[in-house]
Amino acid sequence: MEEKKHLDTVTAAGLLVAMGIIYGDIGTSPLYTLRAIIGAENEIRADIVRGALSCIFWTLTLQTTVKYVILILRADNRGEGGIFALYALVRRHARWLTLPAIIGGSALLADGIITPPVSVSSAVEGLTLIYPNIETVPIVLVILTVLFLIQAFGTSVVGTAFGPIMLVWFLMLGTLGLVQVAQAPGILTAFNPYYAYWLLAEYPGGFWLLGSVFLCTTGAEALYSDMGHCGRKNIRVSWGFVKTCLVLNYFGQGAWLLSVQGQILKDRIPFYQIMPSWFLTIGIVIATAAAVIASQALISGSFTLISEAIRLNFWPKVRLRYPSSQKGQLYVPSVNLLLWAGCVGVVLYFRESSNMEAAYGLAITLTMLMTTLLMSYYLYTHKYQAWGVVLFLFVYLAIEGSFLIANLIKFPHGGFVSVLIGAAIAGVMYVWLQAFQIKLRLTEYVRIDHYLQTIKELSRDISIPKYATHLVFMSNAARQSEIESKIIYSIFQKRPKRADIYWFVHVDTTDDPYTMEYKVNTLAPDDAYKVTFRLGFRVEQRINLFFRKVIEDMVKNKEVDITSRYESLRGQNVIGDFRFVVLEKFLSFENELPARERFIMNIYFNIKSFTTPEDRWFGLDSSSVKVEKVPLVIRPVENVRLKRIASETKSERVKE
Repeated sequence: MEEKKHLDTVTAAGLLVAMGIIYGDIGTSPLYTLRAIIGAENEIRADIVRGALSCIFWTLTLQTTVKYVILILRADNRGEGGIFALYALVRRHARWLTLPAIIGGSALLADGIITPPVSVSSAVEGLTLIYPNIETVPIVLVILTVLFLIQAFGTSVVGTAFGPIMLVWFLMLGTLGLVQVAQAPGILTAFNPYYAYWLLAEYPGGFWLLGSVFLCTTGAEALYSDMGHCGRKNIRVSWGFVKTCLVLNYFGQGAWLLSVQGQILKDRIPFYQIMPSWFLTIGIVIATAAAVIASQALISGSFTLISEAIRLNFWPKVRLRYPSSQKGQLYVPSVNLLLWAGCVGVVLYFRESSNMEAAYGLAITLTMLMTTLLMSYYLYTHKYQAWGVVLFLFVYLAIEGSFLIANLIKFPHGGFVSVLIGAAIAGVMYVWLQAFQIKLRLTEYVRIDHYLQTIKELSRDISIPKYATHLVFMSNAARQSEIESKIIYSIFQKRPKRADIYWFVHVDTTDDPYTMEYKVNTLAPDDAYKVTFRLGFRVEQRINLFFRKVIEDMVKNKEVDITSRYESLRGQNVIGDFRFVVLEKFLSFENELPARERFIMNIYFNIKSFTTPEDRWFGLDSSSVKVEKVPLVIRPVENVRLKRIASETKSERVKE
């Protein structure tokens, strides 16, 4: 109920935050969209300009307003949005939904590598209008490097300035456009959808221009991904203002293009051409600031996406940091480095934003298609009218399918870059999920009650040195009555581990993003307990802290006595020590795996060797943790043909 209230409340602060966080990508698209559609070497024609503007307006209306703002924002997961939040809502209904989630998530991350270079380059290239011989590539690289360096300090301080800057940006877009439209009001006829139809259906090669038209709506997915930060109602209200400013600017650029029809665009940038010469420097500074904010929003979104992927078993358990107390503030060092390297590579490879536009849009089209599939399933499972679900699916598969086909023409001109990056990310996600399922299927569990009596006897056997007062095992067993056989082996056989109390801790990741619950199952009073944490897929797993809270609650309720059982210490009320044991699996040589599964597991363990260890992932204090390597014996080797031969007798050895 509280999440719903937050989602549907409109506040001035919420509107400003939405302005700063959500609209960076879609808000900077006027820098390059119309230039990409018209083309640098083509003659500027009035019918093509009107067709382009009509396509842009109806794309923003159908794709952004209707699909995302009106329809998809309905599908919130306790206030959170994004493709993985949507997947978490529907995944229990069908296993095949994993595929669109992986494709959509990986394409969104690939988009995060190409968006910052496009936005920043487009803004900085305005400097060539003032200094024709200036080298823009080093400036772009410096801006991007500084942007990635400040991620480690958190964006809460910088974030407070984002809203006002973007408000200035959109007011600038609207004002510049309005001035041009006022001088040539005839451009408003481009609202007529006939012009869009003519460009796509009758103009030779017009359909393929959809790949460039799509650039105007690439940031639409961010409206859904960042719903948790701003609230649904704030997004819907602010979008009205943002769309008006965008449309005015596009039509203003169109009015300028009509004034130079018959000419060739060459190096001129329509966005900067509609600025008065005295305003150009200020405009470039504001545009660069808006481009940096657009990049920042995408980087933050990538961090959130990776953290969700980890909880859903789509990604290796890499180190996560929380640089500020603000909800949603997250920093992932490995992903930050990956994005920075990717952005630098894109800038050095393409050099100019006009070349980058050729690679841009192909990946995000896939994300939008996958969101359509997941949303259709969500509508179906939530008892919406069948005809409405079919209509939604048909209309948006047709629209986004057309965009995808048109974007495929970009593949040889640079689109392969984003596809290859997305494919590599999707490959890691697939391997990680498959490896998780293989381990889950083949891990052996036993009933814990069969061993409780032996555990009690071991606890009281003073002939064995005490290993710890409280021994805590991290367990994957979801059922209260079960435990991994490897834990039993660790307690009794590897080296008998005597403790006063044995604790078995299991973490269950829920589909709700911010769940924080636990339950305790008393297996044997004062001897063995099982604690199950239910944590949302956006909650940091600080098990050390959470477990301490559980113990405090249990002591307060007189459910357990944690004072030391040594006679000399008990009288002083000294609390016994806690020691955690984490079992880390490795692939045993003693198994015969099918070729496909062996390949997957080998990749899995190779990648895992570079990622965060299990104990650090669970947020355990390293001074009180024992990590035990245990073999993952998947299928023991059978029919080993070993022949025993008789030993030589003493008389036979003497004869020799």
